[in-house]
Amino acid sequence: MIVRIMGEGQVRLADDHLAELDELDDELLAEMEKGDGPGFRRTLSALLTKVRELGEPLPDDALEPSELILPAPDAGLDDVRAMLSDDGLIPN
Repeated sequence: MIVRIMGEGQVRLADDHLAELDELDDELLAEMEKGDGPGFRRTLSALLTKVRELGEPLPDDALEPSELILPAPDAGLDDVRAMLSDDGLIPN
């Protein structure tokens, strides 16, 4: 699966890592619903860090279709709300 982090680039991520990322996505969704800004910021950072750790960066000149698009590290609550589906950022 190709994942794009807005403002950073793309990584190739094995599908078997999605369950681990989905846990962080669920936390992020709960924090957004509560309006927990500090929790949201912490969990978004953890989610993006995990994607970077588990994924293999694609070269800057590669442009593959992204199957999953994640917000930039500095995205705010409203920015991320606009990107959400019913399942969160990572579809189940």
